[in-house]
Amino acid sequence: MAAPESLAVLTVDDDPAIRRMLRAVLEDEGHVTGEAPDAVAAYAALADRRWDVVLLDLSMPGEHGLDALVRIREQAPDTAVVVVSGESSIENALRAGQRGAFDFVAKPVRDPEHLLAVIREAVRVTRLRRGSEAHETAVERTRSADDATLGILGASPAIERLREQIRRVAPAQGRVLITGENGAGKELAAHAVHRLSKRAAGPFVKLNCAAIPKDLLESELFGYEKGAFTGAVATKKGRLELADGGTLFLDEIGDLALDAQAKLLRVLETGEIERVGGTRTAQVDVRLVAATNKDLPAAVRAGEFREDLWFRLNVLPITVPPLRERRGDAIALATHYLDVFAAAEGRSPLTLSEDARELLERYHWPGNVRELRNLMERAVVLVSGAVVTAADLDPWLESPPEEGDDAGLKGKVARSEIESIRRALDAADWNVTQAAAGLGIDRTNLHRKMRKYGI
Repeated sequence: MAAPESLAVLTVDDDPAIRRMLRAVLEDEGHVTGEAPDAVAAYAALADRRWDVVLLDLSMPGEHGLDALVRIREQAPDTAVVVVSGESSIENALRAGQRGAFDFVAKPVRDPEHLLAVIREAVRVTRLRRGSEAHETAVERTRSADDATLGILGASPAIERLREQIRRVAPAQGRVLITGENGAGKELAAHAVHRLSKRAAGPFVKLNCAAIPKDLLESELFGYEKGAFTGAVATKKGRLELADGGTLFLDEIGDLALDAQAKLLRVLETGEIERVGGTRTAQVDVRLVAATNKDLPAAVRAGEFREDLWFRLNVLPITVPPLRERRGDAIALATHYLDVFAAAEGRSPLTLSEDARELLERYHWPGNVRELRNLMERAVVLVSGAVVTAADLDPWLESPPEEGDDAGLKGKVARSEIESIRRALDAADWNVTQAAAGLGIDRTNLHRKMRKYGI
């Protein structure tokens, strides 16, 4: 497995102990670090060099972190900002997000692995946004093809069946439930449903139910009135209101808490919403498309998901096949992502060697399309030549099962263990400590297994 990419991370915090702790965590991962005790020093550091990420405290002498956040975003728009603060109220999290912070991590930082994961995701998303204009031309070249494929690449029988499902379901008025493994492409299917629906001219609004803290979910879904709580300085529409006349995509619906399920069910029954802190109801016209990687009937039997909500969601089902069932599509997908990420990074187009193509075609893809996409992004960043070879890719892939009866059994055991680890990590939002607890092993052991399997 390749070493993680080295990033440049600037910590802005007036507490030297916090700066030392974060420096140790970051440098242990091979990242380049810098420190600033206040906003003024941060501006100077940003002027001196380019930083991938700024870790920003809120409570500092002089300029408050929320005010500094605005100026940092103006001074370094290509730098991701993650707020790391002890002022971890809902109001501060909302304000930080409104002013351009990628995420909010509460102090004390009890799980360094979570912070490192947030940093990596912040850089990945920021780079894609930065490169969006650069790869517009490449997108334009494939637009006509996307019209034919619904934006879902591939020509395998499994993917053709998926497109046919979407073409049948999309024009109807009923709610849609998309199921499939993590990374298989459920969000792409949701976009395709919207594009072919009678609501295509309306908004497509997404909410990831697993990514929103429980105490923020209601205000995200329903919105809030000015003065509803400290920090609600203006009225804000919720996702349901923003999706009026269009489609609301609720991703990871299986992770929705039971109380939130009840509130959503009432909206589906009445079509009415009421903002947090409000007294008036409003009617919304929204088509709901939901997605999950979980077995919802099993969750219903376990009392973790409401049966009445399940019946209301599962009107028009769509199943997205895993990449291992559409292996013939791996090369088309890999070529597409190489073009996208090369454009985003300002590189000349890369190609796949014949042995690299053979390797990708026979690989078992435990992480589905998401794994393939990440692999191509890594290749664009780390492969220096214009051709990506099997030797470049092989260290980043899980080893295939060995030959022979014993080895075949070992391979099955390994695949089962990999699947269990991935499920635990997904359930814990890739918090390694929580995932280890869920698996009944210690954190060090889980890290060792993740390295072993290239997770």
